[in-house]
Amino acid sequence: MIKISSALKQDEIVELLNAYDENDLEFSFVKKEGIALYFETNASDLEEAAKTAKALIKGQPWGSILYFQAIPA
Repeated sequence: MIKISSALKQDEIVELLNAYDENDLEFSFVKKEGIALYFETNASDLEEAAKTAKALIKGQPWGSILYFQAIPA
């Protein structure tokens, strides 16, 4: 499981990660607690999954200015 912490663009983050299915990596939204969004993933390396999620978010037009954290949970 990974955790994305962001006060803004939460709906967009959930939509982006739920739609991702490449390189045998998938994310599935589990729950929201405050500003934290939790995602299950089929990745065995959670650090790499968090890095991939961060890169996906940063790759969005709104992602480069968004303050957020992506870590294994």
